Parts: sequence; structure tokens; C-alpha cells
Amino acid sequence: MTVDVEWFVALSAVLFSIGAAGVLMRRNALVVLLSIEIMLNAGNLALVAFSRTHGVHDGQIFAIVVMAIAASEVVVGLGIVVALSHLRRELDTDELTELHG
Repeated sequence: MTVDVEWFVALSAVLFSIGAAGVLMRRNALVVLLSIEIMLNAGNLALVAFSRTHGVHDGQIFAIVVMAIAASEVVVGLGIVVALSHLRRELDTDELTELHG
């Protein structure tokens, strides 16, 4: 009993849509970071599914690289959130003007 790649891609599309909706609708910085993580994991699921279908390991290796980049993104993002919360600043993403270049 095997599951076709279409089911994995459909699940990946649903997860990516949930993550995109979270990024576009929410204002809390933590929720935005979590939504970005959901989007990256949806991409990883699609990469691993296509890699498994074609019998090569390139997609799985690339998914591990994406996980490492996502982990570093979370560390930097949470560092910014913690620094802002120590300053008793608003964590609303629309109100964050201090980080503009």
C-alpha cells in the first residue's frame, strides 16, 4: 500500500496556504515566524516526496539544507523578538519601524 505523490503535493499545498495566510493576516511577530516555518516545511515535504518518487536523494539533501537555514532564521527572529520584548516595545509587525534600513 503506497501513497501517490499527488497526495503529498496536495498536503504540501494546503500547508503552504495555511502558512501564507498566517503571514498575511497576523500581526504578531511570533505567529509570522511560525507561519514561515510551516511554509518552509511544506516545501520540504514536496522535495522529499518528489525525491522519493524519482528514486534519487537530491531532494532529501536539499530539504536538510532548508531545515538548517530555517533553524538559523528562527534563532535570529526569536532574538529580535526577545530584544524587543525586553525594551517593552510593541511586537506588532505593523508598528516595527526601528528595523527599517
